[in-house]
Amino acid sequence: MAIAKAERLMNLALCLLGTRRPLSKRELRDSIEAYVEAVKPEKGAAGSDDSFNRMFERDKDDLRELGLVIETVENIDGEVGYLARRDSNRLPPITLDAEEAAALGLAAKVWQQARLAGAASGALQKLRAAGLPEDVDPYEAHGALEPRIPVHEAAFEPLMLACRDRRPVVFDYRKATAAHPETRHVEPWALECWRGHWYLAGWDRDRAAERVFRLSRITGRVRARTGRFGAEVPDVVTVRETVASWAGETADRSALIRLRSGAGYPLRARAASVREGDDGWDELEIPYGHGLDAWLVEFGPDVVVLEPAELRADVVDRLRAVAKG
Repeated sequence: MAIAKAERLMNLALCLLGTRRPLSKRELRDSIEAYVEAVKPEKGAAGSDDSFNRMFERDKDDLRELGLVIETVENIDGEVGYLARRDSNRLPPITLDAEEAAALGLAAKVWQQARLAGAASGALQKLRAAGLPEDVDPYEAHGALEPRIPVHEAAFEPLMLACRDRRPVVFDYRKATAAHPETRHVEPWALECWRGHWYLAGWDRDRAAERVFRLSRITGRVRARTGRFGAEVPDVVTVRETVASWAGETADRSALIRLRSGAGYPLRARAASVREGDDGWDELEIPYGHGLDAWLVEFGPDVVVLEPAELRADVVDRLRAVAKG
């Protein structure tokens, strides 16, 4: 069986990093078993040499693309040799303060919940090798309260990988006002957690517009598709700002609602005023913007909209759609 290319590249890199003097092609060919196995003199010595030269040049280019600095040195006899000096291929020391280490730990925990623990562990090992002090533990909490970002949605991992690899995806999505999910064809840009929920920002191909999707409303499996993005990816993807505007965070109006006592603490935290009642209900004045109706529906029977009338009507319509669901 032919030795895998990845093993061949690793052996070549180790030879170039481990030598104190330049190694010629002949020495590398005789030292690396992968070349001996992959290039056999089936077509004569000349054909074998040509095959090895092509393979070696490709491998050398691949290592350079991966970031390895390979020097070409010619000795006094005119023979060309190769080596990779360790001082040229060593990352500078990495220093992290407590907040930065905590952020790394938080990201690693998110990956662990998303079944990417192996990749998270490998990334931290690379940071150790690059100079991260042993006494700094990114998994350790640095304060009385430990920050957590939950990842429970099955769509998180495939969407994260699709964002990384710039791959279009297809999934079924159920809006708050819809009784049944619809198929969406999306070019995913970025994921962000906001108020305990994960959101995806991307280009909706069917609507030819930017859209933000809440992962908890994605039903079924996320399917990756081949091909390139058709829309340009913005330099800065403002997921949080987009979701905030849809949720009424940037609203310039107010709504008056009744809220059951002891319920709806997120609404109370945003309220401009709260008037406690003696009938088990309180009256709250909260910012009103596009998307507030969808948020109020999540509180079910604990919320009653008093005004404005259009917000009350939108909430009633959404509740009816859910009831038909």
